[in-house]
Amino acid sequence: MCELFGVNSKQNIQINEYLKEFFSHSHAHPHGWGMACMSGNTVQVEKEPMQASKSNYLKERLSVPVEMKNAFAHIRYATIGNVEYRNCHPYTKKDHSGRLWTLIHNGTIFDYEPLNKYVSIQNGDTDSERILLYLVELIDQEECRLQRQMKSEERFELLDLVIAKMAEGNKLNLMLYDGELFYVHTNYQNSLYELEKEDSAFFSTTPLSKEAWNPVTFTTLLAYQNGKRVLTGTNHGREYKDNEENMKFLYSIFSNL
Repeated sequence: MCELFGVNSKQNIQINEYLKEFFSHSHAHPHGWGMACMSGNTVQVEKEPMQASKSNYLKERLSVPVEMKNAFAHIRYATIGNVEYRNCHPYTKKDHSGRLWTLIHNGTIFDYEPLNKYVSIQNGDTDSERILLYLVELIDQEECRLQRQMKSEERFELLDLVIAKMAEGNKLNLMLYDGELFYVHTNYQNSLYELEKEDSAFFSTTPLSKEAWNPVTFTTLLAYQNGKRVLTGTNHGREYKDNEENMKFLYSIFSNL
């Protein structure tokens, strides 16, 4: 499908070597690359609908230090959505309170009816963009009901419930940042790893070094801040496993790309 990389740290750290190793995997994920550097409500997104290892821009970008507290990177193997700029991750969306959300996703939503309404209003074609639009709308609705901005713990509790429902029958490896919390979720075995190091938490689809990477806590939404886990959701137990019907669905899409 795709590969994900993320870092959440207490202080600015240079991540060039991790990014270079991550983007070197793009020969198997040639349909686009993207990167987001995030600081509070400020997000700088850079992406192209081409293989990362063939991008002159990315080569130049990584030739100078990339130093951030929070960052995402993504290389795309298209399942839903054509190979276009608008279908490259990361995605961003501002909620009604002005909070900017950023998302990267590895997986496929095979069946989740609440996402269908966003097909006609999204910029691109991907199910990943629809996930972000849906989550931000839920935040907006709840803040409207409360008539105030939600606290970080309240946002986490809402997303914990929703992602648990969405994970049923769907592959849902994602990272999400709301300017305060850095969320991580996986429900596909051996497809997301974590490295804890010097007040920093790194995440990647595959280990990027010989350091002590460990599998991310499974089927559970997690939230990080300043390089440490601060919130742990409910273990919903909804593991995604490949099956014949889903693979046929994906093959039918691949044939039309």
